[in-house]
Amino acid sequence: MAKNLLIVESPAKAKTINKYLGADFQVLASYGHVRDLRPKEGAVDPEDGFRMAYEVIDRNEKHVDAIAKAARAASSIYLATDLDREGEAISWHISEILRERGLLEGKDVQRVVFSEITPRAIKEAVANPRKLSHDLVDAQQARRALDYLVGFNLSPVLWRKVQRGLSAGRVQSPALRMIVERELEIEAFRAREYWTIQANLAHPDGAFDARLVKLHGKKFEQFDLTNEADAMAARAALEKAAAGRFTVGEVTSRERKRRPAPPFTTSTLQQEAARKLGFSTSRTMRVAQGLYEGVSLGSEGNVGLISYMRTDSVALSDDAVAELRDLIGREYGKSALPDSVQVYKSKSKNAQEAHEAVRPTSAMRTPRSVASFLNDDQRKLYELIWKRTVACQMVHATLNTVSVEFPVGDSAFRASGTTVVDPGFLAVYEEGRDQKTEDDDDQRRLPRLAQGDVVPVSQIGADQHFTEPPPRFSEASLVKTLEEYGIGRPSTYASIIQVLLSREYVLLENRRFKPTDVGRAVAQFLAGHFAQYVDYDFTARLEDELDAVSRGEEAWVPLLERFWQPFKTLVDDKTESVDRSEATGARELGTDPKSGKPVSVRLGRYGAYAQIGSKDDEDKPTYASLRPGQSMHTITLEEAMELFKLPRNLGQSEAGEDVTVGIGRFGPFVKQGSTYASLKPEDDPYTIELPRALQLVQEKLEAIANRTILDFGNGVQVLNGRYGPYITDGEKNARIPKDREPKTLTEAECAELLAAAPVKKPRGGRAAKKTATKKAAVKKAAVKKAASKDAAATKTATKKTATKKAAKKTVAKKAAAKKSAAKKTTAKKAATKKAATKKTAASKATKTVSRVAD
Repeated sequence: MAKNLLIVESPAKAKTINKYLGADFQVLASYGHVRDLRPKEGAVDPEDGFRMAYEVIDRNEKHVDAIAKAARAASSIYLATDLDREGEAISWHISEILRERGLLEGKDVQRVVFSEITPRAIKEAVANPRKLSHDLVDAQQARRALDYLVGFNLSPVLWRKVQRGLSAGRVQSPALRMIVERELEIEAFRAREYWTIQANLAHPDGAFDARLVKLHGKKFEQFDLTNEADAMAARAALEKAAAGRFTVGEVTSRERKRRPAPPFTTSTLQQEAARKLGFSTSRTMRVAQGLYEGVSLGSEGNVGLISYMRTDSVALSDDAVAELRDLIGREYGKSALPDSVQVYKSKSKNAQEAHEAVRPTSAMRTPRSVASFLNDDQRKLYELIWKRTVACQMVHATLNTVSVEFPVGDSAFRASGTTVVDPGFLAVYEEGRDQKTEDDDDQRRLPRLAQGDVVPVSQIGADQHFTEPPPRFSEASLVKTLEEYGIGRPSTYASIIQVLLSREYVLLENRRFKPTDVGRAVAQFLAGHFAQYVDYDFTARLEDELDAVSRGEEAWVPLLERFWQPFKTLVDDKTESVDRSEATGARELGTDPKSGKPVSVRLGRYGAYAQIGSKDDEDKPTYASLRPGQSMHTITLEEAMELFKLPRNLGQSEAGEDVTVGIGRFGPFVKQGSTYASLKPEDDPYTIELPRALQLVQEKLEAIANRTILDFGNGVQVLNGRYGPYITDGEKNARIPKDREPKTLTEAECAELLAAAPVKKPRGGRAAKKTATKKAAVKKAAVKKAASKDAAATKTATKKTATKKAAKKTVAKKAAAKKSAAKKTTAKKAATKKAATKKTAASKATKTVSRVAD
C-alpha cells in the first residue's frame, strides 16, 4: 500500500495525476462534494451560533469509504481538490470525516493546489504544500448557510402563495428579476418611426455608400425625419442639389491602435463561447472541465490541456508568458511581439490574482497538433482558448480610419472606412460582440479620394425604420450583466442559469431568455414583498462581505446574524399577510358578454388558465387553459373568450359518432366515440376541421391495430413498439433476434427469450425496487405452487367440505371483530395522517431547498 494518499475531486483528474507521481502515491477521487447539510429542518441552527449539521452524500458514500480505507494505511495525506473556495471546502469536509473516524492521529495532512495538470505543476504543488485555509472554508460555509436559510424559509412561502414545488435562491432570484424586468421593458416599449437618407456612389475603383449627416445647416439627428412625406421631400431636395454627382469636401484620416482582449476568465470564456460557438454556459464548463482534467494524446498519455477554468483572474504566470512570446516570435515574426510583456489587471475588486487566467497548459500544443485527439466540442473550445491567449501577448493592431465629407448645398453626406495598417493580434483573434455598433458600418475600405474629386451618384434613397425594444438576455449578455453588478461568482453562473431553466422560470427562445408566467409571478412576488433580498446592490454587497470573510477580514457568524433576524421577521409577516391572488399575478380582464360574469386569468397547478365567474357564484366557474405562447400577463379579453370555444363539435363520423376537439392535461386531442387521438404540432384545435380530425382518429386506430403482431392468449404478446417489435408478458420485455421475422415466432421461442431477458427496472426508487422484488417473489411462489398442484389435488378435494364449514364460522367472527376495530382504526388513521402530512411537507421543503444552488 502506498504511504502517500493524494485526494482529488474527479476520477479523470486522478487518472491523469496518477502517472505523474511515483509508486509511493495512491491517487483517489472524492467524486465532487462528499458532505452536505442534512436535508431536514434545523440543518442550520441560528439559535446555536448557526451550527451546521452535515452528513455524507449517499451517492458518494462508497468513495468516502475507499478514501478512509486508504487513509488508514497512509502516513501522509494530501488534499488536492480544486483551488477555489468550493475546493477548499471539499478538502475540509474530507479532513473532518477522517478526523471523526479517528484516522488522522499521527498523520501528516497537507493541502496542495495547482492551476494546471502537468507533471511540473503537480510535482511542484506536492513539494510545496500548505495548511487548509479556514478563511476560505468559513466563507464557503457562510455561503451555504445563507443559501439554505433563504431557500428553506422563502420556498415554502412561494408554495403557499404562488404554486407548489417552486424555489427561491439568494442569487437565482435577482437573476430572474433581471430577466423579468427586461421583459417588462420590452412590453412597455412603443416603437417610434424614423427615416434615414443614404446615397449610393459609383466610383470607378468601387461603389460605396454615404449617409446624410447634416440637413439644412443642422446636424442630422435620428428623429429629424419621422414620416414618409418629410423624408421624401428632403430626398427630392437633396437629389436636386446634387444633380447626379457629389464633390469631395474635407478628407480626414486618423490612425488608432487597438489592444488585444485579456486572457479568459470564467465569465468571459462563457460569454465568448456563447457568441462564437453557440455553447450554453453549462456546456462550456463541461467541455472545459474535460480539457482541464486531461485528454489522451496517444503516446503522451493523459494530458491536461488548459489551466483551471473557474477563475476571475486575468494574470498569467511568468513561465506561460515566456512560452507564449517564444511561440509568437517563431510563428508570427518578431514584429508581432511587443517590446514588453502585456500585463492585464482584473476589473473585479475581489479577483483572486494568485490564480491564473484560463490558458493552454502549453502554447506549443497548437489546436492543429491536438485536433485529432479531441471531439468536436473540445476542439472548438481549445482553439478559442489558445487563440485568445496567444493574441493577448501580441502587438496591438494599427488601424487607419478615413472619413470623407460631401457637401450638398446646405446639407452634407459622410462616408467612413477603416483599413488595417498592421493587423498585430488580429492575425490570430478578434473578440466577439453581443450587438452591432456604429463602428461595424465603418469596417470597409474606401477608394482613394482627394478634396475636389467628383463622384457620380447612382441614387439617393430614403429608408423607413422603427426603434427596437431592448433585446432579451442571451446567456452571454446575462453572465456579463451579473458580473457587472457583482451578483454571484463566475463559478456559479452556469448553475444559476440551469436552475432557472429546470424550474421552468424561463425558456430559451432563439437563444434568448423569456420568462414564463410562473417565473414572472415568482419574480414579481419577491420584488413586491422581499424587495431587499432581490435588490442588485444588496446581493452584490453580500457577495463582497463573503469575499471579505474569505480574506480573513470579517467573521462569518456576525455576517449571518445581521442577515437572519430581519429576514426571518419578514418571512413570518408575509406568510400571514399576503393574498394568494395578488401573489400569482391574477388579472381581471373584463366581463363575459353572455353571462355578465367577470373574466379573469390565474395561475394554477398546471399553468395559467382563464376563468369565467368566481368561486362565490352559485354555478361553478368555467375554465380554459391558455394556448402555447400566450401569457396571463399580456392576454386580452377577446383572446381569453376565444379559449372557451373548446371543446368544439366538428360533426359526426360515418358510423354516426360525435367527433369533438378539446384540450386536456396532455395537450389538444380529437375524440371519436371512445377513441382519443392527439393533435400533431401543426394542428390547431381552434381551426381544425372534420376531415383532418377523422384522419387523425383513423391513424390512431391503425396504430392500435398494428401494435399487436402476435397474441398467444396467455399474456405473452409480440408488439410493435416505439423502437421496433418486441416480446412482452407484462412483467418483462425481450428483444427479437435480428434474423427472425416477428410474425414467425412460436410461443415456446417467446417464453425462452423472456426467460433470458433482464427484469424491467421499476420507476420510483427504493419503494419501486421493493415492489419489483415482491412481485418476483410472488411470481416464483405461483410457479412453484402450480408445479405441485396436480400432486396436491386429491388431498385438497378430501379436505374441501370440512374447510367450507369452518370458513363460515370464521367469516362471522371476523366480521364482528372487523366492525369493532374499524371505528378505532379510522380515528387513529385520521390523527396519523394529519401528523404525516405536516412531516411530509417539511421533508419536501428541505429536499427542494437542498437542491437549490445559490
